[in-house]
Amino acid sequence: MSPDTVSLCPPSTAPASAAALRALIESRRAMRRFTDEPVPDEVLRDCLELAVLAPNSCNLQPWSFQVIRQPALLERLHTVCMGQHAAKAPVLIAVLARPDTWREACAQILRDWPEAEVPAPVRHFYRKTAPFQYNQGPLGLLGWLKRQLIRLVGWRRALMRSPNSHAQMRTWAVKSTALAAQNLMLAVQSHGYASCPLEGFDEVRLRQVLDIPRQAVPVMLLAVGRAHERGIYNPRLRFALEQQVTWL
Repeated sequence: MSPDTVSLCPPSTAPASAAALRALIESRRAMRRFTDEPVPDEVLRDCLELAVLAPNSCNLQPWSFQVIRQPALLERLHTVCMGQHAAKAPVLIAVLARPDTWREACAQILRDWPEAEVPAPVRHFYRKTAPFQYNQGPLGLLGWLKRQLIRLVGWRRALMRSPNSHAQMRTWAVKSTALAAQNLMLAVQSHGYASCPLEGFDEVRLRQVLDIPRQAVPVMLLAVGRAHERGIYNPRLRFALEQQVTWL
């Protein structure tokens, strides 16, 4: 079977697949302590390959990852994370949203298209539609003009109303990157390792330690390693489904 061929589970194996997925998701917990055991590079690479299979807006893949294993950098990042135990993991992965890479992504999709010829609708989308949609112009002026146009046209028909500002572009990129981060955490869990997503860090100091592009948005630092026996601090608590779900 070609790697690009869509494969669905046959009905006979679907219950087993669902049970395996449930077991994997239920086993994932935010690990607050890790052992000193290193994580093999091949495991990290496999997890990152699964991370970037996440669904994302227009396939522009607005993310990047920095895998930190050097002891000196890890020590500095422990301070950036305000001394959290989880930040002492043998690996930290900086998960970055990239609202600034859409233009290069449009060109690369056309250049790397996996067929001999790029379909005309695809070529038009990445040469015309996407550049108009994501380009905010100098000082965001084009985005402002698009917002005014949307207010007028939107009276008559449904249309995409964002992203039409630099702030909306940040949100746009973060949403896709968060999907990739979830893939990454589940992939780590599937290899028998544990993870902890860290939002508690000093972004100013993070940028002083790591070479992060100016427009990149640090979504989280993901701690990865072998689970410590005292790594889970509290029992799991989730609100009742009926409290958060409406069936229409």
